[in-house]
Amino acid sequence: MELKTNKIDGANAEITATLVQSDIDANLERIAKQLAKDAKIDGFRKGKVPVSAVKKQYGEKLTQDAESEELRKVLDNGLKELGVANDSLIGEPQVTKFDKSDDKIDVAVTIALRPEINIDGYADLAPDTKKPKITAKAVTDRIQELAQAQAPFVDVEEDRALVDGDTALINFEGSIDGELFEGGAAEEFALTLGSNQFIPGFEEQVIGMKKGEEKVIKVTFPENYGGEKLAGKDAEFKVKVNAIQMKEKVRMDAALAKKMLPGEEEATMDMLKEQVLTQMEKEELSKLYNDELKPNLLEAFVEKFNFDLPSFVVEQEMDMALNKKAQTMSEDEINALKDDAEKVKELREEFRDDAQRSVKATFIIDALAKAENIDVAENEVMQTIYFEAMQTGQDPAGVYENYKKSGYLPAIQMAMVEDKVLSKLIDAKLKD
Repeated sequence: MELKTNKIDGANAEITATLVQSDIDANLERIAKQLAKDAKIDGFRKGKVPVSAVKKQYGEKLTQDAESEELRKVLDNGLKELGVANDSLIGEPQVTKFDKSDDKIDVAVTIALRPEINIDGYADLAPDTKKPKITAKAVTDRIQELAQAQAPFVDVEEDRALVDGDTALINFEGSIDGELFEGGAAEEFALTLGSNQFIPGFEEQVIGMKKGEEKVIKVTFPENYGGEKLAGKDAEFKVKVNAIQMKEKVRMDAALAKKMLPGEEEATMDMLKEQVLTQMEKEELSKLYNDELKPNLLEAFVEKFNFDLPSFVVEQEMDMALNKKAQTMSEDEINALKDDAEKVKELREEFRDDAQRSVKATFIIDALAKAENIDVAENEVMQTIYFEAMQTGQDPAGVYENYKKSGYLPAIQMAMVEDKVLSKLIDAKLKD
């Protein structure tokens, strides 16, 4: 066997070799003899099967096994020559050349190596951050908002017109070209003005009406309205206002605090304000982390640390991006690409920069996680998926199994690792 190695860069290497046919034949002979001891072939007793019969029965499979064995030697010897341990490999080695001739096979194998990353000074890249300050007025406004949402409706006794934000109890009856249509009528319907519950233009024409007033409202159903019989049609609604209601005004007192802090017998407004303040601080901090600090810190790492990337990982990322793009394309666009391989190549190449940055970020996070001793166990992934599923009313076990079958769990786990790493580094620089 003739063998050569070439370490292309810190993350990629190639092994080329010439497999001699006599070595492959020797492998085949040995494998066939071993198989003959246990093979079951009609007309022969177990253990008495001739090697020639085994070769005839399993010829193609024996050849493939003999070639694979020689190829494994190429990989093992190549890795030794390169000084690369098996645990440094990423993914499966790729056979990029396998040219057969009468007495030899010329092969080439490309391997991806885990890149060596120098992340010295990574903690210094995390920004000094101050906790968001929540004003007393913002806390009061939030309490009023929460309390108002639970407050009962009360009738407005004064003789006044409806305004935005009021709730009107109305009777209505809709028709198109003088014909009533299904689902177009109701009595004592509670319509909150400004909620956009109805067709565009309806609520605006109810504003200004008074209790007991009747009016014909003209609107046009949107073109994309669900029912085909109504989409784009002009309609008239006979509307009568039976009552005007508004939310009962909230009193900021101990009674409200007890209502909003169930289980606290001695609840006070100060206690309520403290709890709401804590919650608002968490919300603002979470928004700051997710919208600004974490994305910016990850981008800073990508810009700062440079290292070689495994080519095949980048290529896989490009393929995924291309497939995702294809899912958003029209049938005509897809057909145009099918007939033009060069356009497909050009489109795929557009994703290279983003793919490289994504792969680079993944390796950086992996290195940072090791440096910070951060890990996410499988049960943590399961708990996260279960919690999110329950919040959206889905079957937790079913969602988890779907993710598992689709192969999404490693990506979810990696996202959780990333979140933990970035949060920990930012937390270390967080000040009151």
